[in-house]
Amino acid sequence: MPHTPKSQPPYWRLSGFYLFYFASLGALIPFWGLYLKHLGYDASDIGVMMGVILGTKIISPNIWGWIADHTGKRMAIVRFGSLAAAVMFAGVLFHQGYWWLFMVMLAFSFFWNAALPQFEATTFTHLGEQTHRYSSIRLWGSIGFIIAVWGLGLVLDETGMQIFPWVLLVLFAGIWVFSLLVPENAAGHLPLAHEPLKQVLKKPHVFGLLVACFLMQASHGPYYTFYSIYMQEYQYDLDFIGFLWALGVIAEVAIFIVMHKLVPRYGLRYLLILSLWLAALRWLIIGLFPQYTWVMVLSQLFHAATFGIYHAVAIQLIHIYFSGRHQGKGQALYSSLSFGAGGAVGSFYSGYTWELFGGNLTFLIAVVLPVIAIAVVTKTIPKKH
Repeated sequence: MPHTPKSQPPYWRLSGFYLFYFASLGALIPFWGLYLKHLGYDASDIGVMMGVILGTKIISPNIWGWIADHTGKRMAIVRFGSLAAAVMFAGVLFHQGYWWLFMVMLAFSFFWNAALPQFEATTFTHLGEQTHRYSSIRLWGSIGFIIAVWGLGLVLDETGMQIFPWVLLVLFAGIWVFSLLVPENAAGHLPLAHEPLKQVLKKPHVFGLLVACFLMQASHGPYYTFYSIYMQEYQYDLDFIGFLWALGVIAEVAIFIVMHKLVPRYGLRYLLILSLWLAALRWLIIGLFPQYTWVMVLSQLFHAATFGIYHAVAIQLIHIYFSGRHQGKGQALYSSLSFGAGGAVGSFYSGYTWELFGGNLTFLIAVVLPVIAIAVVTKTIPKKH
């Protein structure tokens, strides 16, 4: 039987970790490409550098997930990974050559990507039967993202890009501090005998979900890697670009607040398909109408679906499909195959298509991927879900 906590979840300690973790993401994803451009790197180099960060998610979460499920030391892994990531990232302060930065980001992201999947598993263990409360904790991560992306856009417009690495180091330190506040017994180790993992992965609905997640995140490649650069090409200021990123996450927070009502009413499968359709529409209008400010504002509101609904639904399905001692591995697989492999493929292909065809066509190519994912979900995931 699933572990049910005897006491209320440590809401603010869990929320504080999400706040700093996603604040660091709100700094890294929108502005790392701009920082590399500031250092003189071209689009293909930037695509590779972003791909390294995401590509380590293919391997790193699975290694740490296996260790966590066999030792029950999830929070120890989170703490070690958070500290090691901060130490590794400090390497960007010492040299700015291509291969040095490549290796620094490879080492940094190997540890940074270890933390979140195990923390997600810890959060769900705390929640027990109250999984619908996940969004109310996770929304603080979105708030952290908003503060970072909007605030940093304003700051960098005034100071320039040179302070960017220092801001990230402060945020990484915050992640580590909050990791120390969540007790190890939050992991709720479950050393029970369960169905072999390979049998779980052979189930059509499990395989279909992971494929759909991979395609969804691959479609986000141009957005996460080049959106800020794309907006600059159309003469948008950094502070307004920061506002656009923040607006998307504000929409995400709003949907997190009501997800506990939407899931019982519409079901996980329907909401997943809806998020995929809106992703296709989002990339279409970004590719076709970037010169219209109101269209770019509208497209950012779609983030409520393309991340908010999608992630809340996908992570609940993962929690359902990977039970007991497979919880850590299930979260790791979700992270590695979607945000890892999908994100890396998205960054790599967008880097090269950007060089060859430009930004508009790159976003239009991305439209195809969620459409394929819709076909996969429709065929493999039962309507009862």
